Amino acid sequence: MFKKLLVANRGEIAVRILRAAKEQGLSTVAVYSEEDAAALHVREADEAVCIGPAESQKSYLRVDGILEAAKKTKADAVHPGYGFLSENAKFAEACEKAKLTFVGPTSKMIDAMGDKVRSRETVAKNKVPTVPGTDGITDLKSAVQQVEKLQKARKDFVYPLLVKAAGGGGGKGMRIVRKPSELKENLERAQSESIKAFNNPMIFVERYIENPRHIEVQVLGDGKTTLHLYERECSLQRRHQKVVEEALSPSLDETTRKKILEAGVRAAESVGYKSAGTVEFIVSEQNDFFFLEMNTRIQVEHPVTEAITGIDLIEQQLNIAQGQKLKIRQSDIVTRGHAIEARLYAEDCDSNFLPQPGPLHFLRFPHWKGVRVDTGVVSPTKISSFYDPMIAKVIAWAPDRESCREKLKLFLGATEIEGLITNKAFLLEILGSKFFQKGRYHTHLLESADWRKTPKPSSKILAAFCLKDYLDNRIDFSATSRSAWQEAYDAVAN
Repeated sequence: MFKKLLVANRGEIAVRILRAAKEQGLSTVAVYSEEDAAALHVREADEAVCIGPAESQKSYLRVDGILEAAKKTKADAVHPGYGFLSENAKFAEACEKAKLTFVGPTSKMIDAMGDKVRSRETVAKNKVPTVPGTDGITDLKSAVQQVEKLQKARKDFVYPLLVKAAGGGGGKGMRIVRKPSELKENLERAQSESIKAFNNPMIFVERYIENPRHIEVQVLGDGKTTLHLYERECSLQRRHQKVVEEALSPSLDETTRKKILEAGVRAAESVGYKSAGTVEFIVSEQNDFFFLEMNTRIQVEHPVTEAITGIDLIEQQLNIAQGQKLKIRQSDIVTRGHAIEARLYAEDCDSNFLPQPGPLHFLRFPHWKGVRVDTGVVSPTKISSFYDPMIAKVIAWAPDRESCREKLKLFLGATEIEGLITNKAFLLEILGSKFFQKGRYHTHLLESADWRKTPKPSSKILAAFCLKDYLDNRIDFSATSRSAWQEAYDAVAN
């Protein structure tokens, strides 16, 4: 049992964890960088400790700084959230050595699943299907020989191939190879990126699945019992980062669903998993599925699972970390309705999703039944250039998928944002698109411009629209909560 929880994170996930901890009667501690001194998560906690400058390497990624904050505040548990140190086995081990309860799996479990090569080998022993590929490679001289040898041994190991960083994530250290003559160069580039991003020279090569879907299975384990909480569809991505997620997946038939859920449980059982975790799969156009990786932490998109099952995943994490056994059985977990989550970012979708840090003057969400907003900001504020530019996650629930899609679309349309370029219009385009209405899409779809039919209004059109509006109506700018250009943009874009 523990009494005081330190949340080693920031933003919306820190706020989410702090509130869940308070519901259990726990005292709470926030850590923050100098940049985040006025952040919402700092205000939500009972105590707060500054752990360094704005740069993540000097604050949120400082293991010693976080441990010192725990010691200073006499916290006896640490929740890592997602990102930052959440899947760092050395951090979990350091917490264990400092006699701090780490709200998550053990350091050994994180280590076993954190390396993509080792995790694939681990789950394969438990009959979880994996993409045919090489072992880990550090010596590039023998890499080409390994690939050629495997091609002769397995008929399903064919071009195109994918070179991946063994310790990677977020698309870094990944290279698609479409013919043998491109292999050597892409091996070298992938390894170079892996060393720079993860300080890890190990890479591996696997078969590349064209136009795959990204399906993930939410699991819960207490070290002995492992349960699944069904799956999430996470195929809508840009630059290997998810944009819109939903549960259940609209693209799985019941036979494939049953198989992939069972495989997710087996993957977690292969390490005797303890805590909440996610097993990710890629699914081919023929409904063949293969293990991708396991995230040994809470996911950004966990609310859609909570919405359809009624199970609070953070609460479950806290209970398991305190030594409690799971009080639910697999037969108790049933789904109800449909949920979709949209990630609202400060980014320019027409400029390769370039982050748009700066002042957020005005932000107001409607208050609707069946819609949940997870955010770490309250306006007026500033979206920092040092961190992920997420403004909020908006999660809608409804009895059926079409009602849910329409509810989320209307809610986002009624959301008021001023001061920054955001992906709001982009999200509305997705929710209104034919492919989304049909529920059939893949991980590369958003990278294609073919589906976008709504042209972005030019700055000249916007300026002319604002001028005409002003001349026609003589708007008193001080009397409105939103500027004329924002009203004009929404009118033209939507």
